[in-house]
Amino acid sequence: MSLVGNNVLLVRVDSGINLGSGHVMRCLALAQAWQDGVGDVVFVLATESPNAEARLTAEGFEALHINAKPGSAEDARLTMKLAHKYGASWVVVDGYHFGGDYQKIIKEAGLNLLFIDDYGHADYYPADIVLNQNIHADENLYRNRASYTKLLLGTRYVLLRREFLRWQGYRREIPEIARKMLVTMGGSDPQNVTLKVLQALKNIDIDGFEAVCVVGGSNPHYGSLKDFVETANLPVRIERDVKDMSQLMAWADVAITAGGTTCWELTFMGVPFVIVVLAENQQLVADSLDNIGCALNLEWHCNLPSFRVSESLMRLMRDQRWRAEMSQCGQGMVDGKGVFRVLSSAGFKVLNLRPAYKEDCRLLWEWANDAVVRNYSFNLDPIPWEEHVKWFNERLNDPNCLIFIAEDADGTPVGQIRFEVTGEGAEVGVSVDKSKRNLGYGTLLIEQGVKEVFRSMIIKSVHAFIKPDNIGSIRSFEKAGFRYVGLYNIKGYNAEHYVLVRKKGFSKSHCFGYKTE
Repeated sequence: MSLVGNNVLLVRVDSGINLGSGHVMRCLALAQAWQDGVGDVVFVLATESPNAEARLTAEGFEALHINAKPGSAEDARLTMKLAHKYGASWVVVDGYHFGGDYQKIIKEAGLNLLFIDDYGHADYYPADIVLNQNIHADENLYRNRASYTKLLLGTRYVLLRREFLRWQGYRREIPEIARKMLVTMGGSDPQNVTLKVLQALKNIDIDGFEAVCVVGGSNPHYGSLKDFVETANLPVRIERDVKDMSQLMAWADVAITAGGTTCWELTFMGVPFVIVVLAENQQLVADSLDNIGCALNLEWHCNLPSFRVSESLMRLMRDQRWRAEMSQCGQGMVDGKGVFRVLSSAGFKVLNLRPAYKEDCRLLWEWANDAVVRNYSFNLDPIPWEEHVKWFNERLNDPNCLIFIAEDADGTPVGQIRFEVTGEGAEVGVSVDKSKRNLGYGTLLIEQGVKEVFRSMIIKSVHAFIKPDNIGSIRSFEKAGFRYVGLYNIKGYNAEHYVLVRKKGFSKSHCFGYKTE
């Protein structure tokens, strides 16, 4: 696969039993957003990690191997050569074995560098951007940096994968008694702390209690954990290498986890949770979340008796007010827009596409009644408020209708795109806020919208109907890959019919239309 010239992002990251999967997962979040709005992505690994590679390949990314000691000068030179070979506009580096010398080699090669860091482990930072998404991130960690280096610090920049972004605006219900628990102790868990947690669950004395335990694909204890659950007759389901953690987090009333990147996913989803520290680099995260009331830190796993785990969990499960405070604290800290802020800081125009919810009703009404929108619609009359409310509520509850609100990196609404699915096809409607027109957002909205509908719905094509004098929309359609198929009559008006057919395999297709209510 040749990616040269397609605005390529090259990501240098590793995964494995001793490294865990957290670095790959947050880089995956960045790669997904890049793929949706910018271009193609190549991952470069120096360690063997079949499960991580399978996940990356399934996402439509190329995964390459280099033969070098991770973090070495040879590693940097090979990475630099690959970046030049693929014409990468940016290189992302994530891992504790990458230091200042490594960054220097990448920068001296004339490449743009985003360096993801957790605790200021490098002696020097010549990267263009240093990202530390942790709550304890502090500028003093990076005093020895280049004059041009931009710092992105704190939870505003938490990188969340696409599966979580679909839950923006979600507010969880807090039951009087928590009965559903998620257990997830990281991607590898070489010390098998998961077993200690499962042993503690034998002492959970709450009616109707059930749990899902998630283990990573590189976890070597999967078989023995399943055997333990079966032998102990626990109400626990073991799941391996889960592809959509957001669904399980939405299901769970509480969770117990390690102090890694999963903490930020749980806070975003508003899950009250307990932390067990598995490694030194997790201590600051666990302490910080405990101090502000977003989680309960049980400290180091090696000093943690089983009875304390079960007692702490039961106390949390029975305290509705405590769980509600945890949930509110978490969702107030991580808003899901971090990945877009990062790409914007790198100089890219990006859109955050989120599902519409009830609070968007008036905004959509105002957009629909904009003079330009009405002029290019097949119904020229202004839309009464009562009629719009009825229409909007029907669409929100219609499984064959998808409405997305597009926001820029600052969270400002840019426009909307809507898909009405019939059979194997979908008709699309779109509008852009008048303050954002003629800035290139139309095509970007189309491209991201169609990718999302092809991911979300089993359809083969998307159809757009445009008035012939709507030249701006026609150009946006065509830039997004639509093909003209002929004239169509809608309500007595001639409409130019454009179609985009879904490609086989991983779709990088685009779509756009301009047909309003």
